[in-house]
This record gives sequence, C-alpha cells and structure tokens, in this order.
Amino acid sequence: MVPPSQYVLPNDLPVALLDCEEAFSLLSSEEKLYTHFLSRASFYGGLIVLFQTSPESPAIYILLNRIFRAQVPSVLHGVALTQGLTEDEFQALLVYAAGFFANMGNYKSFGDTKFVPMSPKGEIEKLLRASDAFAKDPEGMERLWKIVAEHMYSLEPRERQLGLGDQGITTYFSGNCTMEDAELIQRFLDSKNLSAYNTRLFKTQDEGGRTKYEVRLASITKEGGSLSSDLSNVLGSFEFEGHEIIVTRGDYSALLLRVRENLEKAKAYASNDNQRKMLEEYGRSFQEGSIQAHKEGSKHWVQDKGPIVESYIGFIESYRDPFGSRGEFEGFVAVVNKLVSARFAQLVSAAESLVPTLPWPSSYEKDVFLRPDFTSLDVVTFSGSGIPAGINIPNYDDIRQSVGFKNVSLGNVLSVGSATEREKLTFLSEEDKDVFMKYRGPSFEVQVGLHELLGHGSGKLFVQDEKGGFNFDNDSVINPETGESVKSWYKPGETWDSKFSTIASSYEECRAECVGLYLCVNEEVLRIFGHESQEAQDVLFVNWLNMVRAGLMGLEYYTPETGRWRQAHMQARFVILRVLLEAGENFVTLTRKVGVDGRPDAQVTLDRSKIMSVGRPAIKRFLLRLQVYKSTADVDRAREMYDGYSKVTDSEPYHFLTLRDIVILRKEERKSFVQINTRLTGAAVEALRYDSSPSGLIQSVTERFPDDEKELECLMLEMSCADAHFWGKECSR
Repeated sequence: MVPPSQYVLPNDLPVALLDCEEAFSLLSSEEKLYTHFLSRASFYGGLIVLFQTSPESPAIYILLNRIFRAQVPSVLHGVALTQGLTEDEFQALLVYAAGFFANMGNYKSFGDTKFVPMSPKGEIEKLLRASDAFAKDPEGMERLWKIVAEHMYSLEPRERQLGLGDQGITTYFSGNCTMEDAELIQRFLDSKNLSAYNTRLFKTQDEGGRTKYEVRLASITKEGGSLSSDLSNVLGSFEFEGHEIIVTRGDYSALLLRVRENLEKAKAYASNDNQRKMLEEYGRSFQEGSIQAHKEGSKHWVQDKGPIVESYIGFIESYRDPFGSRGEFEGFVAVVNKLVSARFAQLVSAAESLVPTLPWPSSYEKDVFLRPDFTSLDVVTFSGSGIPAGINIPNYDDIRQSVGFKNVSLGNVLSVGSATEREKLTFLSEEDKDVFMKYRGPSFEVQVGLHELLGHGSGKLFVQDEKGGFNFDNDSVINPETGESVKSWYKPGETWDSKFSTIASSYEECRAECVGLYLCVNEEVLRIFGHESQEAQDVLFVNWLNMVRAGLMGLEYYTPETGRWRQAHMQARFVILRVLLEAGENFVTLTRKVGVDGRPDAQVTLDRSKIMSVGRPAIKRFLLRLQVYKSTADVDRAREMYDGYSKVTDSEPYHFLTLRDIVILRKEERKSFVQINTRLTGAAVEALRYDSSPSGLIQSVTERFPDDEKELECLMLEMSCADAHFWGKECSR
C-alpha cells in the first residue's frame, strides 16, 4: 500500500520567490509594456492547464480563489480558529491551495500524482460556510462545494494518478477512451497530416450504439470563420477504419480570446519585425486552431536572435498526455541575463567542434549545425503546470531540422531550485555530501547547458517525404547496430511524438541527459563554465553523482500497481542508473542500511576514478543505440531496450521496489514558486512582489486577474460544466 504521504503536501512545503526585480527594473518603458502584455497572455492561457488536468480542477480553482480573494490568509486564519480548526489544519489548507495554484490543478506537475487536503473535509466545510466569500454568495459557493467536495478528497485507485483508461485520470481524453482509441485517432491524424498538439478526444455513442469520436481543436473560432490551408480539408465528419470521426473547433475559446487580445497589445511594443510576425502568427493559430500558423510563428521566433525580452507561448510539451502527443498550454516571459548568457554563447561557438565527438556516425547528425540562440533568462512569468530549469524549443521536428531552435536556461529557477539544506540531503555518504553541496549548482548549470544545446539539439531523423524522396542517402547509410543498410524511417505524416508516443518524452530526455554526461568530461566545456583543475574534476564528478542519485530518487515516480512511470525525466534518470550499474566494476553501488534515526535508509556511491574507464564507455554504447533507434524510427527495438531498463522489480541484487519504499519514506517535496504580477497604471508598469510562503503564493494568484475575475470565473465554470458528462460528472450550473 502506498503511504498516504504520497497524496498530501507537507505543512513545511518549500516555497521560493522567483526574483526578477533587478532584471525587470533595467528594462525600458517599452520593454516593460511588451513584458506586461505577454505576461497577461501567458497567465490567461495558463488557465487552460486546469482543463487539461482533471475534471474538477477548474471548479477547485474558482472555489479557492473566491475564498482567499474575499479574505487574505491572515484574516481567514482568525475565522478558522473560531470555527475550531487547529493551527496545523489551517496551515494544511494554505499548503493545499498554494500547491494547487503552483501546479495549476490537483495533480503534481512533476510526477502526476494526485494530492488532497490534509485538513479534514468537515473542517474545511465549516470554514467555507463562515467565510466572507460564502456570505457574499451563499448559493454560488454552495454549488461550487457540491461540485468539488467529493473529488477534492477522493483517492480511488484510478484517481491517484494521471493516465488513460483504467490507468488513471486524464482530460485530454473522455473518461471512456482507451489506448486503442488513442492509437486509432493517431492513425487518423497522421492520414490527415494534422497535429495532435492542440487537440482533445471525446468518444460517444449514437442512439444506435455506434461509436463516434470528436477530435476538438483549441481555437477561438467555434464554427465557420476563416480557415488556414492546413485545416481546409480536415474539419467535418469522416469515415476512417469503419468509425465516424468528427473534427471540430472551439476548445478553450473564451480563454484563447484573452490570450490573443493581449498578444495584439504586446505587438505594439515589439522591437522588430520578427517579433511582430511571430505574435501575428500565434494569434492566428489561437484564432483558427492552426498548428501550421504556430509553426510559422515559431520560425520567426527562432530567427529573433538575442532579444532583451524572450517569450514563447502555445501548446508545447506533451509530457502529461498519456499517449504523448498532445501539448499542455505554456507561456513564459523572461529577461536576458547578459553575463551568464555570454558563457552559453561560448558553448554555442564550441558546439560545432563538440557535435562530431558524439558517438554516432556523421550521417546520423544534421547536415548543417544551425547555430541557435542560447541565453540565460530570469523568469518574469511562467504559466503552466510547472517551471523547468531549461528549455529547448520549438518541439516541431521539421523546424528544428531546417530552421533551427533556441535554448534557454532559466537562471532564477536554477539558483533557487537547486538549493538544499545539508541535513535534508539524502542517500549520499557524508564525504560525498560535502563536495555535492559545494558543486551541485555549478554542475547542474553545466548539465542543463549540454542537455539543452547538444542533447535536444543534436541528431537527425531519417525522413521520407510525400514524393518518395529521402533526407539521407538510403543506399549508403549503414545502421551501426546491425551493420546493414537502414531499413526503417519516418514516413509522410509521422513525427517523433506520433511514432514513439508513450515513450517519446522520457526516451528523448534520457538521450539529452546522456549527452550531458558524455560531454561534461570535456575540459573545454568545463573551462567555458569557469571551472579548471581540481574544481573542474569536482564539478564533473558531482554531475555524474547527481545523476545516479536522481535515478534512485526517481523510484518515487514509479507506480507498482499500474507498472507505469509518471515522470519522463525521472524515468530517464533511473534508466541511466541501470545502465551504469550494468557497467559493473563497482563503478556505481547501491546499498540499503539503517539510518541514524533508526529507519530504513539507502546510499548510492559512484567511483570518480572510473568515470573515464567505465562510466563514459557505458554511456557511449547506450547513447549510440538511443540515437540509432531514434534516427531510424525503430520503435520496436527502442521500446524493448527502454522498457527493459525501466523495469522495476524486487529481485536480486538491487530490490528496487524495497528501495522505492525507502525513497518515499525520505522524500523531500519539490519547491513551489511564487511569481510576481505586473500591473499597468497609466502608461507605467510596476512589478508586484510577494512573500516566499504559501500565503504569498496564494495572494499572487488571487491578484492576477483584477479586471475581469468574476466574468472569467463564470466562463470557466460554464466551460467545465459543458464537458463534465465526458467523465461521468454532474455539474449544476
């Protein structure tokens, strides 16, 4: 039985402010206005994530917002005590609300497990009825509570994690969809050359019992309206493999309208034509539901080199779609840190000499290395379910291969996110803790740089176009795994995500992590980041040690009941741990022990003297296989290998399931981030800061939409109720 701690957030939830005050203050007035309107667009779009997480998330968001908007936490605290709540119970409510807002839903963005309030339901209901929000609108609050109360607390097996069918909850698909349905619709989408990124799938039955599928595109336009060329032949009803499939538009319409309106306002303060054209195409994409328009915008974004204010917005990462093809909405706005960016520019300059040292033949690499932008950014706004440390985008393979991509390292996320107190550092020897504490931050910066630029930025996909032509020499290129000519590739309409589907995200993260490990031993790379001599050796050691420790900690994100991994990066790190354990020679050791507190504990070690002789050759062999299978679209061999390394059992010699219990026993909750708000007063933009606490995080969210919060909540509730029946929910409006 999984410990209850898996499903609650601790009362000492770590919360940190994403500090961007200095970076923001140095912007010109026009740059501040550009930042402000892009931030507004991002935050409005971020509300879509609620609808992409769980059926109950939009209503929970509205309920919590109303409670804490009517009374700030310090005032509500007094009400709670008079209603008989203990200090711990009220703190647990604050933590739940802060965690909910930080994850944009009631499932963790990192790990996809549900979290429920630690405060008893009856106590929360008493506080609700005594609140000012209830006094102002008893009928509305009663209705919201009725919608969410049961599902806020429910931990039925299927509801404990995100997943498809009986594996979990997802709102990318109606509740009756299965993996077979997802595969059918992917074949249909491929046949129409239609991306799944901005879609959801709903399955119903007509009166005769025949199954019907609705593929719904995210767009402002619901019916009629102008059409992009890529949509002209795909809207409407189709027969496919004996099934009726209807392609419609209008998902998230009211929210996307607000996104587009703010992109239009931002366009007036754009600093060049690339930015203006980028925003125009994004707006057209959201208006029409066209991924092709978003691709056009992304091309202009890639060509916008070295902007002071960097941003990206749309349906981007597919980590949380159980099938791996649909993108979660994401929008970020950030200011360039010129000092740190100079180091990354040096890494870009060195990339052309580093790429040929990767372990695959030159025919498996892009024909031309397209020098990307690589900048360090201080995040002003990041909307979505979570905030990463680095990003390599766009995710469109055709653009990455022909136009290029950008890398960003999120500096203020890195600096706060990697900070750990020594006493909370788990699974390392006392000796290793000392060097780990000193060099974790610098080593992570190196790894993020290599992971994003040369991990995600390297490698070629072998593709056949509609005319039968190839982007590689089909006669001469040899598969180094078989010694024979290449026998598989991506056919017209197929993409990396559609072909590798459920393993695509984790597999690609694993490949990028391996590139980071493989290249971090390079003296030139370490020198670029300011590390030489013994310090350089310590940085690369901590990078490798951090990876195997993360592999052990990744066990938290494996669900034995379903046999599924819930987090792409942590699965990738566990796979790397397995590869390095398999390398033998006691390079990596895993041992179970009793901790100083008398409870079960574990320790991982890595022999730094064997990194070059044992570790790097093992990563080299594995990395070659990862790339060859990816390039040649050999999903069967890739899945066999990757699933094999991902397997978690309790067999000798490592007893991974037992280790998983230990990891969960000693886990530390990930940080939640407080973000600023920007406020327009006349022609001036000011930044509003908040405390690094659950209360500060809550206040930042309740003050996010001061101009239209009530109208917005009504629209969101209407949207949520309109689709509630797809998950068997009742929703009295």
